[in-house]
Amino acid sequence: MKLNIKPMKKILFLFVFLNLIGCNTGQEASPEDINYLKEEPTLEKIVVYQMMTRLFGNKMTANKKNGTKNENGVGKFEDINDKALAALKDLGVTHVWYTGVIEHAQMADYTEFGIPMDDADVIKGRAGSPYAIKDYYDVDPDLAENPDLRMEEFEALIQRTHDMGLRVIIDFVPNHVARFYRSDMKPNGIKDFGEEDDTSVLFAPSNNFYYMQGESFEVPQEYNPLGEYTFPTKDGKFTENPAKATGNNVFTGSPSINDWFETAKLNYGIEYGEEEIKHFSPVPATWQKMRNLLTYWSNKGVDGFRCDMAEMVPVEFWAWLIPQVKQTRPQIQFIAEIYTPSSYKKYLDEGQFDILYDKVQLYDSLKHIIQQKGSTYNLPQIWRSQRGMNKNLLRFLENHDEQRIASADFAGNASKAIPAMVVTATLYTGPTMIYFGQEVGEPGQGDEGFGGEDGRTTIFDYCGVPKHQQWMNNGAFDGGQLDAPSKELREFYKELLNFTTKNEAVAKGALYDLQETNEFTRGYSNKVYSYLRFTKNQCLLVVTNFSDTQKASFNLEIPDNAFALAGIKKSKAQLTTVFGTKEAASFSEEGVNIKIASLGAHIYEISHKK
Repeated sequence: MKLNIKPMKKILFLFVFLNLIGCNTGQEASPEDINYLKEEPTLEKIVVYQMMTRLFGNKMTANKKNGTKNENGVGKFEDINDKALAALKDLGVTHVWYTGVIEHAQMADYTEFGIPMDDADVIKGRAGSPYAIKDYYDVDPDLAENPDLRMEEFEALIQRTHDMGLRVIIDFVPNHVARFYRSDMKPNGIKDFGEEDDTSVLFAPSNNFYYMQGESFEVPQEYNPLGEYTFPTKDGKFTENPAKATGNNVFTGSPSINDWFETAKLNYGIEYGEEEIKHFSPVPATWQKMRNLLTYWSNKGVDGFRCDMAEMVPVEFWAWLIPQVKQTRPQIQFIAEIYTPSSYKKYLDEGQFDILYDKVQLYDSLKHIIQQKGSTYNLPQIWRSQRGMNKNLLRFLENHDEQRIASADFAGNASKAIPAMVVTATLYTGPTMIYFGQEVGEPGQGDEGFGGEDGRTTIFDYCGVPKHQQWMNNGAFDGGQLDAPSKELREFYKELLNFTTKNEAVAKGALYDLQETNEFTRGYSNKVYSYLRFTKNQCLLVVTNFSDTQKASFNLEIPDNAFALAGIKKSKAQLTTVFGTKEAASFSEEGVNIKIASLGAHIYEISHKK
């Protein structure tokens, strides 16, 4: 197909294109590859709502630094009731990721319920990290109204979620466990991690852990959990001899405070040294234990697993594990937290993941543009490099690891991400995720304890989440305490997310990128991004303006072959605004006359005139 680009533009465009694509990859690109990504047979546009489960339903507002659950409050499974779930469904959500459900190390006393107390010196935060699992077969007692019935309460939440037509995702943390790991709730016949290890060697294929011979574990000297506060197990020491390797691949008994010192690395049959040696036959014991526990959770009705730091365990393990779990529940989904784009294809094809994080490419690029540091001219490179994988990539602007948009560390104002959120949700067919409170502009302010003042909502401590609590409105879940801008922001998210799940062109349509066709057009700057999404039944034009000060006015050129691909006769095309500010746009000889305000986002439907 031949692009309809004016001669002077064409030379410059091809120069840019060859540098961005041909010279960097060494691959030849056919003309249609320049702008066009084909339709995918996606049946559903997934929208994931991640919640920090212990914070979601908490109504208390004291937010005392290092405060206990009695001082600062803690949300419960029962707080996520039918009214809350109906509000999430109304928002446009299809899947709920319940973060921090599985029992992890924490500074709380549940000994009366048969749960041993954890050592404070290897716990981050009063409430503990949800990624330092201490019993894979149990749930966090903090989340239960009656800790003796904690599993029954979670099973009831799974049922409520399903009854609302939503699906359940929980975390799977395969790379490491809490230093003090002991399962009190494991089924009969299941052995604990390390229970049968030979601790006299650094590595053995049958071991679950790595053991630092001749070294005892030392708590980082500068670590002072809870500051001036005391706890029965806080003494600056933790007995572990020989010391286990630390979760972030630190093979010493003296990890630093910046390491994942609260966790122990699991052994998947890889012997570390000058080169890594794989011992995968017979199947390592750790692999078998992981299969057993995932089968346990899938049998409870869990619909998906967000797999923490998936690339820190061998891809061969995933290739072995995922098909086995799917034998009994083929619809279950596996989401990989992954940060190495060169490994994406391997983890999809060989590892058989369904969905991968898109953090280091789209998220990072959009964040820079929101902060007025980056250029929209970098965006086409991303979807091209992800060709064949776009439908599998989870796009987001917030999660528990990232700074809140409204924080001073990110944008300072949640509305500055409106155009980026439209791109995140509509650029391609893959799933979209938002983090609880994002939809009302939660700024992540305050020093709750371990995390400090960092623009994030803590995952380590007990606290209330102010903007989210205003929406929660003492359990009404109706936004009754929100100010007008926050209500308006939530309406934007509601309109956008529902739009993406109900429009065929977004859910399964092809992409035609208009960026390079228009980059030399007067008024079209590196703060503007536009593209078409289309199927044989629907064609959408998306136009966004990332500038936080300047409106944009230009004639947007849509090449003839784009109309042909969308099955629309150019001479009979007409525009209808279907999302965003109701500013009129119309066709002219020069293209589509676009006027778009700063931080604006418009979606138009292009159809035949009758």
